[in-house]
Amino acid sequence: MQKIDFKKELKHLYKASAKTIEIVNVPRLNYLAVEGGGGPNSTDFQQAIEALYPVSYTLKFIAKKGKLGTDFVVMPLEGLWWAEDMSVFTTGEKDKWQWQLMIMQPEFITRAMVDEAVDQVRAKKNPVVLEEVKFIQLEEGKCAQTLHIGPLKTKAQRL
Repeated sequence: MQKIDFKKELKHLYKASAKTIEIVNVPRLNYLAVEGGGGPNSTDFQQAIEALYPVSYTLKFIAKKGKLGTDFVVMPLEGLWWAEDMSVFTTGEKDKWQWQLMIMQPEFITRAMVDEAVDQVRAKKNPVVLEEVKFIQLEEGKCAQTLHIGPLKTKAQRL
C-alpha cells in the first residue's frame, strides 16, 4: 500500500521560502477546522489542537483500513489569523487575536467519514471542543507566502 504525502504533492504550498515572498494559488481543499481566540499559548488554542489531531489520525486509519485502502500522511496544523483591530498583532495583545486552526484532508475524505471519526474519538478521549470540529472546504485563491523562522514578535515588527 502506497502512502500519499500531500506535503510533497502540494510542495508549492507547503515549502515556503524564508528568503522571498511568493505568490501562490491555493485551490479548493478540505479541512478539519476549529475557530477560537487568543494566542498560541491560550487554553482555547491548545484545546483546538487536542480535538483536531485525534480526528485527523482517526480519519487516516479509517481510510487505510476501510473500503478505500488508502494511507496518507496527516498534514501539519495551519492557521488563519485576524482581529477586529489588526494592530494587536504588532502590540502583542494576543488575547484579542482570532483564529481558525485547520488540518488539510484529502479529497477522498467524506463528511460521513468525519462523522464516524468524531464518534470514535468521542468514545475514546472526548476532547473538550470536539463538537466544534467542522469539516469545511476553503478556496483561498491567490495568496502571498513566506516562511518566518523565529519569534512571532520579530516578524510582526517587520511587517
